[in-house]
Formats: sequence, C-alpha cells, structure tokens
Amino acid sequence: AVHIGLLFLVAKIIKAPIFYVAVGSKANIGGAASAPVVASAFHPALAPVGVLLAVLGYALGTYMAWLCGQLLRIIGN
Repeated sequence: AVHIGLLFLVAKIIKAPIFYVAVGSKANIGGAASAPVVASAFHPALAPVGVLLAVLGYALGTYMAWLCGQLLRIIGN
C-alpha cells in the first residue's frame, strides 16, 4: 500500500502519465522480464519503453546501492 501511495503521490506532483507509473513500478518489482508486458498492455509498440525503464532501473539501483554502502561505511567509522 505504501508503494502504490508513494507512486501516485509522486506521479501527481510531477504530472506523469499513469503509463510511466505502472511500467516503472513493474520494472522496479519484476525487472526487465515483466516491464515490457505491462508496457505492451497499454500499447504493443511501447514494449521497448518497458525494457528501457527496467535497464535504467538496474543501472540506477546498482549505483544507488553502492552509494548507500559508502555512506554507511563513512557513518560506521
């Protein structure tokens, strides 16, 4: 419930279409395998957008996890 509420709140603030909210959520939870399925549910030509958002999520998530680890290492010392 928190995930959905936060997604809709941010989408409303930045005025993002529901398509990006749905695909972004699925890309975060399901990864690159399931994001194109949700994207193609809106329109079949949008499946590559789902793959792109999932890959972007992988890249950003990896960097942010590394950054979080570095921050915790600094705090721990």
